Amino acid sequence: MLAATRASVHVPATSANLGPGFDVLGLSLGFYDQLTVEVIDGPDQAIISGEGQAELPTDEKHLVLRSIRKGLELVNESVPGLKLVANNQIPHARGMGSSSAAIVAGIALARELVGADRISTSDFINLAGQLEGHPDNIAPCILGGMTIAWMNEVGHHAVKLEVHPDVVPVVSIPDFKVPTEKARGLLPLRIPHDDAVFNISRSSLMVYAMTQDPSLLLTATDDRMHQRQRADVMPDTLRAIAALRRAGLPAVVSGAGPTVLTLASVQSAPQVAGVLAEQELNFQTMVLSVDQAGVQAVAGR
Repeated sequence: MLAATRASVHVPATSANLGPGFDVLGLSLGFYDQLTVEVIDGPDQAIISGEGQAELPTDEKHLVLRSIRKGLELVNESVPGLKLVANNQIPHARGMGSSSAAIVAGIALARELVGADRISTSDFINLAGQLEGHPDNIAPCILGGMTIAWMNEVGHHAVKLEVHPDVVPVVSIPDFKVPTEKARGLLPLRIPHDDAVFNISRSSLMVYAMTQDPSLLLTATDDRMHQRQRADVMPDTLRAIAALRRAGLPAVVSGAGPTVLTLASVQSAPQVAGVLAEQELNFQTMVLSVDQAGVQAVAGR
C-alpha cells in the first residue's frame, strides 16, 4: 500500500575518485537536479527541462522512472503509471554523477511513495549501487559529504566522513562530453605494483587531508592509476589539471571526466578560473559548496 501518490526530491551532483581513490572515494556537491513524480492512470511519462531536454527519453525508458519502479519492486509495490517532471542542472557525460543522481532520485521518490521507513539506507545504497554498477558516486549522492564506498559478496556499502570546513570544491566544466563507458574502457586491466602502492598511500592520505588537514591535499590528490591513461580522450582536461597543480592547486579529473575538480580554499578558489584562462582553455568554472545532506525527498508536494 502506498503512503503517498506524489513526491519531490532534490539530488546533488557528485565527484568520484578525488584523484587516487578510484571507484572508492566520492564527494557530494552543492549543485542539484529537482524532480517531482505523481502516480497516474496512464503510461509512464517524463517532462524534462534543462540538461538532456532534447536527448533523454520521455517514456518508461527514462532512468529516473526505471529507478522508481525498481524501488517499488524492492518492497513489492507497483503503480499503474508515473508522471515525472524533471528540472536538470547537473551536466551529462561530464563526470559529475548525472546517472547516479537519476538513480538515487528515483529510489528516493519511490521511498517517499511507499513510506521512507520501508527502504532502509543500507538497502537504498545497495539497490542504487546495483543499478549503477559501482557505488563511488551513489554513496555521496545518498549520504552527502565525503564517502568511502566498497563492495563485497553481500552488496554495496558506504560510510560518510565530515569534510573539513576549509575545503571549497571548484568545478571546471568543458564544452565537450566523454561518456563514462568510453573513459572506463581506456583503463588497463592490471597496473604495476609500484603504482598500486602509490595510489594506496595517496588515497589513505586523502581521507586525513579532507577531514583534518587540507594543506596536504596537493600531495594527497596525486594519482597514477586512471587519469593519465585517459589523456587521449580529454587532453584539455589533463592540460588544465597540470596547469592548476603547477600553481599549487589540488586539481583532479572529476569522476570519468572531462570536468576538473579543484579542492580549493576560500582564498584559492578564485584563482582557478584565472589559471585556466591563461592556458586559453574554454571551461566554465563554478565555485560550489560541499553538500552535507545528500539526497532530500518529501512526500506530497
